[in-house]
Amino acid sequence: MKVQKIEQPAAIKEMDSWGNVEGLPGSGSIALSGIQKVIPGKEDIDTGIFECAVGSYRRSVKQAEIMHFLNGTGSFTPDGEAMLNFKPGDSFFFEANTEGTWVIESTMRKLYVIFDAS
Repeated sequence: MKVQKIEQPAAIKEMDSWGNVEGLPGSGSIALSGIQKVIPGKEDIDTGIFECAVGSYRRSVKQAEIMHFLNGTGSFTPDGEAMLNFKPGDSFFFEANTEGTWVIESTMRKLYVIFDAS
């Protein structure tokens, strides 16, 4: 199928559990979930919907990433740079090897595309 549709991604009730990420001190374990989509012939591109519960953690993705926030509020602080707040409707574009700290104030859901930018 050339076109894959995710119906109303901000309102999906059930997503796949993706386990937990260990939060920074004071955050504890943070639940992750999502829906992954595969583009035939481009299996090296990771895309779908990602959801993260409240807490704070370090970004671990090494590839470039494009994201559009559907729900939630919080911030991302790239190492050595100013904090960037997000809310529904905002988009971020990360260069490969961007490291920093996420602070999720209310459950965040985003549409994402992770790819090798080299």
